[in-house]
This record gives sequence, C-alpha cells and structure tokens, in this order.
Amino acid sequence: MRKSKFIFDKLAKLFEQGLISYNDLSNEILNILRSKRDEIIFKMKLTGKEETDILIKRVEILEKKIQKLEKNKKLKKTKLGKKS
Repeated sequence: MRKSKFIFDKLAKLFEQGLISYNDLSNEILNILRSKRDEIIFKMKLTGKEETDILIKRVEILEKKIQKLEKNKKLKKTKLGKKS
C-alpha cells in the first residue's frame, strides 16, 4: 500500500504542476517507473552501480534503434500504399 501511495502522490504532484499534455504525462510516468526499477535493482544487489548504468545505456540505445526501425517500417508502408 505504501508503494502505491508513492505513485499516487507523484501523479497528484504532476497534475498540480499543470502537466496537461499526454506526452508530458506519459514521459513523467515512465521516468518515475524507471527510477523505481533502478532503485529496486540496486537494492536487490543484482548488479553493481556501474554495471547497472552500462546496461541501462545499452537498453536505451536498443530502444532508440527499435523506434527508428518502426519509423522506417511505417514510411515504407505509406510509400507502398501510395503506389497502388
């Protein structure tokens, strides 16, 4: 219950600050969840801080590559759709 209260408090604070845009809100929620994930991993001592940072950067790079590939895929679909 305490952990869910933390998340609700963070969300309430975001609404108070006036973050109305869906993108801003979703980015903030993702940032909160990522920080909690990192905190949990660090507390469990699964990896060291340096290893965690390296793995996080690798995941971010892979996420960017996936987004780029998805954009290229969408562009190809729209180009193919225009030809027919």
